[in-house]
Order: sequence, then structure tokens, then C-alpha cells
Amino acid sequence: MGKLKRTFTYVFLSVVSLVSIFPFLWMLISATNKSVDVTKGKLTIGSHLVDNFKKLTDTIDLGTAFWNSAKISIITTVLALLVASLAGYGFEIFRTKTKDAVFNILLMSMMIPFAALMVPLFKMFASIANSFPALGVNTLPAVILPTFTTAFLIFFFRQSTKMFPRELLEAGRIDGLRELGLFFRIYMPTMKTTYAAAGIITFMSSWNSYLWPLIVLQTPEKKTIPLLISNLGSSYSPDYGVIMTAVVISTIPTALVFFLMQKHFVAGMTGSVK
Repeated sequence: MGKLKRTFTYVFLSVVSLVSIFPFLWMLISATNKSVDVTKGKLTIGSHLVDNFKKLTDTIDLGTAFWNSAKISIITTVLALLVASLAGYGFEIFRTKTKDAVFNILLMSMMIPFAALMVPLFKMFASIANSFPALGVNTLPAVILPTFTTAFLIFFFRQSTKMFPRELLEAGRIDGLRELGLFFRIYMPTMKTTYAAAGIITFMSSWNSYLWPLIVLQTPEKKTIPLLISNLGSSYSPDYGVIMTAVVISTIPTALVFFLMQKHFVAGMTGSVK
């Protein structure tokens, strides 16, 4: 009975894994086929990957879009990790009467959909452009500043900080470290798995961000990878082979980041501190 149960479990997990990975495999296969083969549902590897890539580079400025996405994602991730970890550290380590009330208000902001904030944000950056053009619409700060950190990330760091050994902070204070020294020299190295998990989440979210960049970036040379892929699919007769090739290329950075930091990601999500 035990062997039958184990066999059923393995079969079930194998089927679920196949269903989960099938869209990714279909994307890879479609990138090697012509558009007509993709629409027919061909599931065998073709020989048109190079042709699709040439058509893609002839259609869009892939290098510029890739660089725009990389800049936005890297800067957003670095700022998000710094600000969210500082906030999470402060909310958990320091004791004040109003701390929990402020934190609850912060969590309540998660209930506001971003779509409700887009018009006020756009008007704000449009008005800023009159005095500070470098911060206005169609600039890098306009994309990054409204989205570089979230209440979820602050909550994530605060929850992870609950398991942080306070004895390390006390030892640091005895050695004469100030609060910033404790944070940068003790807290950050100890919480590296939490930083890895938060970094992966933030990088993926920023790299795949579509709605806000679509609104605030208004010239072709500023467009990111998701925006250009959307433009490819909005034509009268989209070439699905070229679109799938673009999707595969856009997936490579996030896949590399995840697989390189996979162990740290799992440890960080389970809340371990090393």
C-alpha cells in the first residue's frame, strides 16, 4: 500500500511539473518556428530561430530596450533593498508608542490598487517637469521613484528581522558601533538570504513592469523590453515567431538571477538567518 501511494505521488507531481513547465517549453519551441507554425500549434523544434532573431533586431532597437530595462531594474532593486531593509529594521528594533500605528497604516496602503494612483502620479511628475525636467515625465526617476519600494517589502524585512539575534547588536554596541554601523556591518551581512529573496522578487517585478512605464515613458528610445514586446503583438498581422523570440530573450536575465540565487531565495523565504 505504501509503495502504491508513493508511486501515485510521484506520478501526480510529475504531471503537475509538466503542466507548470509546458508554457515555458512551448515558448522556447515557438521561438524556433515561423509564425504560421506557431498558430498551428506546432510542438517540434524548427529551424527559424536565426531568422526570427534577425527580424526582431531589424524591427526594434533591442540593445537600447535591454539597456533601459537593465538600468531601471538594477537601480530599483538596489534602492528597494536599502530603503525597505532600513524601514523593516527600524520598525522591529526600535520601540516607540506610534510604531505599530504607523506600520498598520503602511500595510493598509497595500489595499489601494496602483491603477488608482496612476493619474495623480502622472500629473505630479508632469508638474514637476516644469521646475525639474530631470525628474519629469519620460525620465528614469519618473519610472523608478513611485515603485522602487513597497509596503510588502518593508513587511517582509520586518518579519525576517523578528528572528534576528539581538545579542549581535548588543555586542556591537559594546564595541562602540553606532546604529548605522550596526546596520551595515552586522545586520546586512547576517540577513543576506533575506536580501537575496527580496532582491529576486524586486528585480523580476521591475524587469516585467508594464503599466507604469507604458504611461510615463513616451519616446521610443526610452522604451523597455516589455513595452516593445507589446508593440510587436499589437500590429495588424503579428509575427508570433518573432514575438516568442523576444519573450525568450527578455526572460534570460530574470532566469539567470533566479537560478544563481535560488538557494538564498529559498532560505530567505523560509525566514532563516545565517
